[in-house]
Amino acid sequence: MQSDNPTAAILVIGDEILSGRTREGNAHHLAQVLSATGFDLREIRVVSDDHDRIVAAVRALDGSLGGDYDLLFTSGGIGPTHDDITADAVADAHGTVLEIHPEARALLQARCDRMGVELTENRLRMARVPLGATLIQNAVSAAPGFSIGNTHVMAGVPEVFRGMVDWLIPRLSAGRPVQSQSVEVRRGESDVAEDLRAVAAEFPDLSLGSYPFQDPTGWGTNLVVRGLDAARVDQAMTVLKQRLAL
Repeated sequence: MQSDNPTAAILVIGDEILSGRTREGNAHHLAQVLSATGFDLREIRVVSDDHDRIVAAVRALDGSLGGDYDLLFTSGGIGPTHDDITADAVADAHGTVLEIHPEARALLQARCDRMGVELTENRLRMARVPLGATLIQNAVSAAPGFSIGNTHVMAGVPEVFRGMVDWLIPRLSAGRPVQSQSVEVRRGESDVAEDLRAVAAEFPDLSLGSYPFQDPTGWGTNLVVRGLDAARVDQAMTVLKQRLAL
């Protein structure tokens, strides 16, 4: 699919993802949001809680550091425990140091006061952000994420991550949302492959895909046409249906 939208990558951080203990859903959610709001997601990468690997991944993916994509979104590793090292690694990747951000500290203090608990050193770890970063608001549990360069660092807890995404995405410069149409056919992929290939060749600016499924009534294939121009998507779907005699 031809596109001039900003490109993006997602970096998921955490041993619990790689071990299979936790089912990853944040990247799936963000991928849907990015497609709907005008960003082209090009890569999803998962790394362990390893400082050097996180630094290397941030540098490889964030375009402001010479990486491959315009924007990088991360998930995980900004909590209060010893293995929450994302802030440290992102600071190193961007050549800066961590500080206790005064606004972040105030947000955590206010939440602790409401809950009647002490703002301990462990809780205060969540106020550490790289020098020069700006905060990503967290309406769920107060502890903020942050943005530095083109890296946007968010929590791993799904509810908190989604809240941060909701706050952040409208504040970024987006492109054109992806337009999509689909049709279900009761045929296997092999039976529709030639027609799909022909239409894809006729509309090189679009993305055409086939996705097989099985349900109680048998096999079938979902055919999907995606692009940035709704009229072109509609035209391609019309041609595809004509070829398949639908």
